[in-house]
Amino acid sequence: MELTLLGTGAPDGLPRPSCPCAACASARGPWARAATALLVDDALLLDLTPGAVFAAARAGRSLGAVRQVLLTHPHDGPAVELPALLPPAGRVPDGQVLTLISGHRVRAVAMDAPGTGYEVTAPEGERLLYLPPGAAPSGLPERVERPLDMAVLDVIGRPDAVARLRSAGAVGPATEVIAVHLDHDAPAGPALDRRLAAAGARAVPDGTTLVVGGYRAAADVPRRVLVTGGARSGKSLEAEQRLETFPEVVYVATGGRRDGDPEWAARIGLHRERRPGAWRTEETCELVELLGADGPPLLIDCLSLWLTDAMDRVEAWEDERWRGGGEAALRERVAELVAAVRGTRRPVVLVTNEVGSGVVPATAAGRRFRDELGRLNAAVAAECEQVLLVVAGQVLVLRG
Repeated sequence: MELTLLGTGAPDGLPRPSCPCAACASARGPWARAATALLVDDALLLDLTPGAVFAAARAGRSLGAVRQVLLTHPHDGPAVELPALLPPAGRVPDGQVLTLISGHRVRAVAMDAPGTGYEVTAPEGERLLYLPPGAAPSGLPERVERPLDMAVLDVIGRPDAVARLRSAGAVGPATEVIAVHLDHDAPAGPALDRRLAAAGARAVPDGTTLVVGGYRAAADVPRRVLVTGGARSGKSLEAEQRLETFPEVVYVATGGRRDGDPEWAARIGLHRERRPGAWRTEETCELVELLGADGPPLLIDCLSLWLTDAMDRVEAWEDERWRGGGEAALRERVAELVAAVRGTRRPVVLVTNEVGSGVVPATAAGRRFRDELGRLNAAVAAECEQVLLVVAGQVLVLRG
């Protein structure tokens, strides 16, 4: 089954008309996107894009053989003219199956937002799922019989849709996940590629033709990622976004609770509100045990608070205790953690702080913490397939 993406953008396209934002200003050439529309085997058109006939022609396709046009979502923008050569557009009621003269079967999938998703099965058996913008499937079975060959959906706007499909087994290691309905809220250029790669997905330019069910290498998602940056740089958000398409994640909070500190409680509350409800939280600094156990992906936030706890345990803050065995004890704890990161079999994203680029601490204990955190960060980074530096909300890839 061949799929041609006549458009890959949001309903208003990218750039949005008359929008002055930086994302729209830079959405030119290969980064410009018409409203998402899919042409399946030249016989089925899913959604419409302005200038659909010309979009098909640019992709080396013709709409002359289309026998069915199906819409997935209400269109609130300017009216899209239906080319005269196409049959009337319609929608299939949820749960019903439409069989085309070409032999394709189209099953309507219920959504949790206005719209309809479509699962298309080719005469040869390949299966494609296409979902409308801002929507995720509702009422999925606990486990499907076999994974899809391809899923085309709003990965950036609804990462939880991918998580739901993964949880039910509809998206497996061999399923190709294509991101569409891309708007100006999506990162641009290489940043989009990096964000989607973390989810095992990718985006393609308008006009791309893909073979559904064709051989492709499984997405290479890094097992270990270190995210570093300064205060309020956006590093925790970046770490969370890397795991938001997984159905289950263990969030490891190394800071714990601080009774009587409302500002700290507010910080913790903000992080919890941002995380998906299916994530489980562990408040602990016993990272070696978690890294050595089997289970879902880990998000560890953060190593600097883990180091604070480790220095507390060995009384490394006092000069006399440091010289009397505290340094050796801390080195041992750090070596155990680094070895656990090296040997872990579960995906893990670790967050840490960059504290060595600012003012030199006024105290010996402060300088010791700064130095030890720098050593810890370097040692953990050496064990990670990917290392990211976040500055002012922008991500620089240092490794991987």
